[in-house]
Amino acid sequence: MSLTPDEIREALERVPRVPLAHLPTPMEEVPAFAEAVGGRVRIFIKRDDCTGLLLGGNKARHNEFLMGDALELDCDMVVWGAKVQSNNCRQTAAACAKLGLPCHLYLSRAGTRTEPQGNLLLDYLVGAHVEFTDAAIGPELDAFLEAKAEGFRKAGHNPYVWDRKRVVPRAALSYVDCIAEIAEDLEGEEVEAAAIYVSSAGGTGAGVALGAHLLGLDADIRLICPMTWPWSIPDALAADANAAAELMGLPHRLIPANIDADESHIAPGYGLPSKAGQEALHLLARTEAILLDPVYSAKAMAALVADVRRGRYRAGSSVVFIHTGGVPAIFADPTGAMGHG
Repeated sequence: MSLTPDEIREALERVPRVPLAHLPTPMEEVPAFAEAVGGRVRIFIKRDDCTGLLLGGNKARHNEFLMGDALELDCDMVVWGAKVQSNNCRQTAAACAKLGLPCHLYLSRAGTRTEPQGNLLLDYLVGAHVEFTDAAIGPELDAFLEAKAEGFRKAGHNPYVWDRKRVVPRAALSYVDCIAEIAEDLEGEEVEAAAIYVSSAGGTGAGVALGAHLLGLDADIRLICPMTWPWSIPDALAADANAAAELMGLPHRLIPANIDADESHIAPGYGLPSKAGQEALHLLARTEAILLDPVYSAKAMAALVADVRRGRYRAGSSVVFIHTGGVPAIFADPTGAMGHG
């Protein structure tokens, strides 16, 4: 029951969408980096740091479907939130600016600084209404956002609010589309991927897993989790992938055993850089002049490097790394990228 990329795109047309990202993004081989990590495999990077929409990243793809949903529901504002240096909030605020929707961001400042740097500076520049909260990211912040949205409803507004069950499957659709692009990229390079790596414990990962399943790709789908959640990540991502398939009108389904959610690279904690991630960041910058962010893509690349060095893939095979962006975070905390401070 495998589908072609064109069949996937036809199914995606069933879901409201608004163009926001620069697509398709390029995929480029990084031979100097591959040589620096052992020279055994070919490494390709899907450049989703080049999606546009305020310095790029995976959330530009997400927002094509989320803002499409907001417009379909005739929403007149967006209520969103995450941590202070959220890439998600930065690109959501940018999408709102392009579409003329007021954006209200409620940012969790737990353990973080609130100077206007990095992503937060960009939130302000595109006109987001920013408030800080001590609510922890996860169920506590979710409930806080819903309470704020209810206040706006009582004032006569129709807000589009962060609602995990509605938002995550629609975000996943965008990475089904990305995997269709990658399949075509690989065909153009005349290679097959032994593995695809991405930093995700949410919609991006659910979409990558579903897209690979729909296409019948024979590749390890390595979802390198940047955080833990108070629920089973494989269970949640399988459910989100299945909800996305249902939105597309497709019968394909995943089970938790299909989800390779690797939580072993989170240390020393969510939002905190690791030594292995800093090594990967420096190595890619110095060999290919491509920047990773310290706490998402750098940790995922560190996982790829570790797997290659330990011989997980046979010599001469090819692996793909999806670069989810996040570079503005470097400027909020340079010590996180430099590895000292």
